[in-house]
Amino acid sequence: MLTLTEYREVFTRYLDQNIARQEPLNLYEPMVYIMNLGGKRIRPSLTLMACEMFGSDYQKALNAALAVEVFHNFSLVHDDIMDDAPLRRGKETVHEKWDINTGILSGDVMLIKAYQLFENYEPEIFRQLAALFSKTAVEVCEGQQYDMDFENRDDVSIGEYLKMITYKTAVLLAAALKMGAIIGGASPKNAESIYAFGLNLGIAFQLKDDYLDAFGDPEKFGKQVGGDIIENKKTYLYLKAIEMLPQKDADQLKHLYTIAPADPEQKIISVKELVTGSGADRITLEAIESYTQKALDILDSIECEEDSKSRFRDFAQQLMTRKV
Repeated sequence: MLTLTEYREVFTRYLDQNIARQEPLNLYEPMVYIMNLGGKRIRPSLTLMACEMFGSDYQKALNAALAVEVFHNFSLVHDDIMDDAPLRRGKETVHEKWDINTGILSGDVMLIKAYQLFENYEPEIFRQLAALFSKTAVEVCEGQQYDMDFENRDDVSIGEYLKMITYKTAVLLAAALKMGAIIGGASPKNAESIYAFGLNLGIAFQLKDDYLDAFGDPEKFGKQVGGDIIENKKTYLYLKAIEMLPQKDADQLKHLYTIAPADPEQKIISVKELVTGSGADRITLEAIESYTQKALDILDSIECEEDSKSRFRDFAQQLMTRKV
């Protein structure tokens, strides 16, 4: 097996060969633009890894990996429109560089292009991939709606938040792995197990993002620390703090999430003090470790070469200990 970095390099070359400018330019240029903004390419790399995990040539999974990445970037284009976000990975968002209508239409064609990529597979594999993809796409949309709904609610529960991040983030990671397993010839049991591995790892991944947004090193994190606090996002850290704090302090934290000061620095400091005082930072780290361990326990049950498992084990540990 290759290293994760090598899979990423292989995938990036394939992306460059297959995502190109064409007429009408205003439809396809935004797609090429967003796809070339970079990113970690974690999901498509995992699709290739999972395919090879079960004894097949990873190159068979390149089209499915590209479909996963095209869909992911489609969702970013539309998310940016909904959030009115000016920047994506440090560059202008599609709707800012062109306009909202172009962003919507280019996003639409990306979704269709993602489906078309599955047509490269034989009928039975196509059927399985398309069914999984459709299910995942619906869940990602549901997760986005939950996230939007939570912005106007003061009674979001931990369970609801975990469901939201499962749908918005974890299911696509899980599906990327299962697609690779299906193409690689995995048994139904093993395909379900690698999906469950990805689901738990995806939850841990998002919880780690929540934690780093508040407590990451600004030098390493790559974006403003405290962004979720400024935007009043009800993350796992916030919800756990509300649950653990005395009523007076919980009310203070809720109040801080109703204000938008011109200089947010003091707000960030105050929120972080309440979060650490409640122990929510420690509890979040424990949850990250717990979901990662669940993923690793599932990985142990999969029937494949131990060397393949060790690559995924290393990947899980890297996600848990990452600084960015």
